[in-house]
Amino acid sequence: MKQIYLDYAAATPVRKEVLQEMRKFETLFANPSSVHGAGVRAREVLEDARGRVGKILGASGEDKIIFTSGGTESINLALLGFARANRSKGKHIITSAVEHKAVLETCKQLEREGFIVDYIGVDEKGVVDVDEIATKIKKDTILVSIQSVNNEIGVMQPIVEIGKLLKIKKIAFHVDACQAGLLDLDVNRLGVDLLTLNSSKVYGPHGVGLLYVREGIAISPVIFGGGQEYGLRSGTENVAGIVGFALALSLLQKERKKELMRLQGLRARFVADLKKNIGDVVIVSDLEKSVPTILSVGFRGVEAETVVRALSALKVYISAGSACTVQQIEVSHVLKAMRVEEDVARGVVRFSFGRETHARDLKMGVVCVKKVVESLRMV
Repeated sequence: MKQIYLDYAAATPVRKEVLQEMRKFETLFANPSSVHGAGVRAREVLEDARGRVGKILGASGEDKIIFTSGGTESINLALLGFARANRSKGKHIITSAVEHKAVLETCKQLEREGFIVDYIGVDEKGVVDVDEIATKIKKDTILVSIQSVNNEIGVMQPIVEIGKLLKIKKIAFHVDACQAGLLDLDVNRLGVDLLTLNSSKVYGPHGVGLLYVREGIAISPVIFGGGQEYGLRSGTENVAGIVGFALALSLLQKERKKELMRLQGLRARFVADLKKNIGDVVIVSDLEKSVPTILSVGFRGVEAETVVRALSALKVYISAGSACTVQQIEVSHVLKAMRVEEDVARGVVRFSFGRETHARDLKMGVVCVKKVVESLRMV
């Protein structure tokens, strides 16, 4: 049986068009900081890619697009960089209890540095309450960080509403948009000041990411060296990777509406087939409030890690919650925050869909899941 890849939220394959574009730069290996002709050409290509990404994000004026090694580094730069640069204005930060570990662990570091972080809760669907954010704001609140789409359950947060609130309060707003490649990324419509994206989630090369920084937002570097990327992210830029990232993001944004509709239909049929063929299934993701690329499902009476391994043996690839915490065999912090029953939470797995997901794959996926779950329940 061919492999059935249902783990797009962990990593997407690189598009053929992107690989072809990157291969054009096999001879463009010069350092873009060099002043000779080859270096100047590399710099031109780099800045062209920066401009293409900036146009997608609606960047203007003195806004900055800073290229990094990925989502985690971009989040670190956003949170550590902003907090340290604005310490004199205040030490209070607000985030949610369901953020990606890159945000939560960075916030823990900020707490060690003397900052105060409030972790707001979510409802049973995983959605934050804008009014609760408003009640948590203090005179010394300098930053709010809320992810656009949760990486485990796919829920979409009310980013526009939060952005409007924080603009009135004159508080900086960071958004982790790594799972939001199929959504509107215009920073002005969203009302965000700092935005993180990851190439490996949008069918671009791995090891590339970016941080958008609005004009007037001060951040300090967390990596030091030659002063590349506006002096905020030292290190020779990965020109080929950045070019691939820019193209991948551009292609995905162009087709996003059509792809959203296609995946919504596929996910709906997949959910119906799971419920029809397997007993004691709990759909954790709210189908109305989540992106159709992610589906979190709980199977009572089994352990998620065991399900993942058994399906892998059948060449069906999924995740147990977030792939970034695969070594932690415990109930996810997201499920805990949503107050999911433990007997369900321990059996929650994540299916995530993408460009190469088709109805026949999901039909066979249901057959394999049924076989694995029923077999494990008999043990």
